[in-house]
Amino acid sequence: MMHDLLLADDDCDDCLFFQEALDELPMDCILTTVNDGVALMAYLTQSTSRLPKALFLDLNMPLKSGFECLSEIRSIEHLKQLPVIIFSTSFDTEVIHSLYANGASYYIRKPGEFDSLKYVIEEAIRRVDVSNFTQPARNHFIIQP
Repeated sequence: MMHDLLLADDDCDDCLFFQEALDELPMDCILTTVNDGVALMAYLTQSTSRLPKALFLDLNMPLKSGFECLSEIRSIEHLKQLPVIIFSTSFDTEVIHSLYANGASYYIRKPGEFDSLKYVIEEAIRRVDVSNFTQPARNHFIIQP
């Protein structure tokens, strides 16, 4: 099965690291990247016929933050079921609680180790495959290596 993934992240090194990790996973994935929140929302609202299997969303992006994008995604009817996996360097529990309350599917703190990155990406994809577009229980929201 082909996994069509979207990564919204303004850090080019993080995007490259993500793609390299995907390339080493035992699953077929196509990655599209956008580098700011405005480009993300344009992509999602213009690609109504074929949405990605999951969106990996950085919180700190230019033009429109990940928080703003998540709220917008959850307010658009055809995007409500899109799995949104927050992919951020932050690990503030209040922020994580707010993201869960606002409908994020999962939360991943960006790992510094390559093997950990491969693990959390693969785990997120596997969870999205079986979740049937439902948000997990709060205790399964954070994916950690």
